[in-house]
Amino acid sequence: MKKQTTPADIPEIRPGQSIDLLKELHILTRDGKLNQDTRRKLKQVYHLYQFIEPLLADAQTLVDHGAGKSYLGFILYDLYFKALDSGEIVGIETRKELVDKSRDLAERLDFPRMRFLACTVEDSLTSAELPATVDVVTALHACNTATDDAIRFALTRNARHLVLVPCCQAEVAAAMRARKNESLRQTPLSELWRHPIHTRELGSHLTNVLRCLLLESHGYDVTVTELVGWEHSMKNELIIASRRPGGKPRPAGSPLGGRKNARERAEAILREFNLSELAPRFCY
Repeated sequence: MKKQTTPADIPEIRPGQSIDLLKELHILTRDGKLNQDTRRKLKQVYHLYQFIEPLLADAQTLVDHGAGKSYLGFILYDLYFKALDSGEIVGIETRKELVDKSRDLAERLDFPRMRFLACTVEDSLTSAELPATVDVVTALHACNTATDDAIRFALTRNARHLVLVPCCQAEVAAAMRARKNESLRQTPLSELWRHPIHTRELGSHLTNVLRCLLLESHGYDVTVTELVGWEHSMKNELIIASRRPGGKPRPAGSPLGGRKNARERAEAILREFNLSELAPRFCY
């Protein structure tokens, strides 16, 4: 009879980790082994977890926005919440087939405090299935404006912490491209995005700068760092935001308040880059 793999058989796996989950995430091979590629993937998982773990103290609700297959949620539950008697993870995803698969996997793994909602971004802002205040909002590899959706959700739900890994940002670059000729006449700074590759790269960078200023304007301290080494992925920016000590949640129905200077800087950047039409997304 073939011996079942246990965490003790592989030094890289932490005690108590679910072998079945690691196989589902393709971190372990079907026969329960690590190869060079999967060992690197496991290292990246632990690297991300070390950023998130300090934010989970006393956390009762973590919402993974745009969860996809909910890989991040399952890892966080397995490494942290599984050993506790309280706290839940809620995955929000528009694709019902992915939600159904995640529900089935949570049941098979006996992860009872994981929930999955099939709903749109707009529905998630007001859904009664979510508490008015959440502790942590995550969005891993959220493409284009999905990161902005996660930020809006976090601000609406008065989140204490956000962990964001943006991906494939196109909206700002498209706006820069559409007004390129006009910008070239207005400012020599437009040389920074005259060439298409520079438009794409600068648009991505500007997007994340504006996101950070938006979070600062709402009372968050923001840290930006690398998720993994650049040799592994170019989609590598990790944004961590935590509400400042003593900061008060936004009262229901009140205007979104915060640091005025950050909002003014964001508005000035948008004017400088001829992107003022994007102010509703980044300066609310």
